[in-house]
Amino acid sequence: MIDISVSGLVKEFEVGKKILDGLTFQVDAGERVGLLGPNGCGKTTFLRILTGEVHPDEGDIVVAPNKRMGLISQIPVYPAGYTVEDVLDTAFAPLRQMEEEMGALSQRMAEGESDPALLSRYDKLSAAFQAGGGYETDTNKNKVCSGLSIPQEMRERPFDKLSGGEKTRVNLARLILEDTDILLLDEPTNHLDLRATEWLEEYLERFKGTVLAVSHDRYFLDKVVRRVVEIQEGKAEFYSGNYSFYAVEKERRYEEKLRQYEKEQAKIQQLEKAAEQLRIWAYSGNDKIFKRAQSMEKRIERIRQTDKPKKDRKMAVRFGEREFRGDEVLSIKGLEKSFRERKLFADVNLEVEGGERIALLGDNGTGKSTLIRIIMGEEEPDGGKIRKGPTVKVGYLPQIIHFDHPERTLVDTMLYDLDCTAQIARNRLASFKFRGEDVFKPVSALSGGEQSRLRLCMLMDSKINLLILDEPTNHLDIQSREWIEEAVEEYEGNLLFVSHDRYFIDRFATRVWMLEDGKITDFKGTYQEYLSAKERGKLADPGAPSMKNAPPEKKEKPKRPGGTKNLEKEVNAAERAVASAEEKMYDLELAIQEAAADYLKLQELYQQREALEDELAHLYARWEKLAADLEEARG
Repeated sequence: MIDISVSGLVKEFEVGKKILDGLTFQVDAGERVGLLGPNGCGKTTFLRILTGEVHPDEGDIVVAPNKRMGLISQIPVYPAGYTVEDVLDTAFAPLRQMEEEMGALSQRMAEGESDPALLSRYDKLSAAFQAGGGYETDTNKNKVCSGLSIPQEMRERPFDKLSGGEKTRVNLARLILEDTDILLLDEPTNHLDLRATEWLEEYLERFKGTVLAVSHDRYFLDKVVRRVVEIQEGKAEFYSGNYSFYAVEKERRYEEKLRQYEKEQAKIQQLEKAAEQLRIWAYSGNDKIFKRAQSMEKRIERIRQTDKPKKDRKMAVRFGEREFRGDEVLSIKGLEKSFRERKLFADVNLEVEGGERIALLGDNGTGKSTLIRIIMGEEEPDGGKIRKGPTVKVGYLPQIIHFDHPERTLVDTMLYDLDCTAQIARNRLASFKFRGEDVFKPVSALSGGEQSRLRLCMLMDSKINLLILDEPTNHLDIQSREWIEEAVEEYEGNLLFVSHDRYFIDRFATRVWMLEDGKITDFKGTYQEYLSAKERGKLADPGAPSMKNAPPEKKEKPKRPGGTKNLEKEVNAAERAVASAEEKMYDLELAIQEAAADYLKLQELYQQREALEDELAHLYARWEKLAADLEEARG
């Protein structure tokens, strides 16, 4: 059975520029379909047409009758004074109506009415009420709110006072509670933390209805969708698999089409040369040769069937890097921060050495961005100290991009901020895909993703050796995310980033800081190693400064993108960690010799040495494993 049928859809907002141009596809009942394409290709426009918010210029959309459909990004307007709890309760409106009618019928029967039709109606309502979960509404509501991080305090707040992200989360919860038949998800993970995203994925695995998802979260797409529809130049391209299948198959199709195009061009070139020769001979008056030349030219036109396949140019710019001297990058001691009565974190003690790539993770509202702002000096801590190494120069991309003069054009912004020539400014903007008339747009006219791209364009000119990124892939399409990843891959310095993009975390993290319950768990290892250690209950107490036990080795060697560059960085970082620990051991041995006559002091020093020996064993094991991996990778 077909749930959604789209036929010949056409939509243009500017004359001559069709954002949708004959879009045609269908979604069967129970399917999980990912709708992909770069920003601006028409994905959100299609969803708005599907829900009736926008009307197409041509074409038809048919939704299966009696199927309830809900769009996540479309937030209804509620009456003034509605709390979050009131909004969530609107999901149970049909059940509440049933309950009221059952109450009225029950009252009539209690007053002595004995009409069989009355009893029959009550029985039908009672069965429908139970089947619809009428007796479990509070339980279901609490489960969904817990999964999507909607605490009781938030449920009591007025809905219209929430942020955009919080409203999206509440609306998602409402739609899940409504148990719609067709879920339309427009970037559902943009305002969800890791835990809520994983909860949503598990819910969708159990969901019996149809899912049509627009998302740039590659992990989410891999877990949820089973078919991909890509909007390309207003039309649909189909891929019968998840995102990973789509990525491989799209490249294969490009290569195949390019080979076909090149083969046709070679044949056309050969025929054109022969036709030209025949025309020269035909000038001598031989009509038969002239007709042969005409016939050959018609054959050439029949061959011209394959357009040259297009592939967006990659943005070929890398971060400017400054030479780093010394091991100390960042030292955090006894850091604490509170807002009013709420303590975000306390007694945070961390040391960052050269070459490390750290993912700062945690649920929304735990204080990740606050910690970043304290490190950047934009906010003062309540207690503790932060010290940066003397040769450290920081590059920072905040979560919310701000420009002091948004009225300036892109090229003027570059000229004022970077003090460069107009040609250099335009060249750099072009390398970030701001070309032609786009460079004369005011910054205020850019989308959130475009503003992030412009800020990165300005940042990459700086000579930095500590790069701090706060949600760098938010609001970016998949292509732009991949480009940022390539740029970060080329960057040789230290990296500290906040992200909910598991693909990004997996690719870059060599150390994890998990902020939860006001403390930071410091895990030296990849994100997958962190998850594995968490599953086995091997994580240290969040108050501990670092992990002492080696994470369990995986049976399958994890994939390391980007060749041996990351491995070399990890090996160098592991060597420095071992050297630092050996220096501490040497100092400890001297202290033991000096305290030979102090029994209590000796006992304390012996305990410290034992703990340091365990740490050294872990560091040696990690160093040896990374060195072996590097040798194997080099072949």
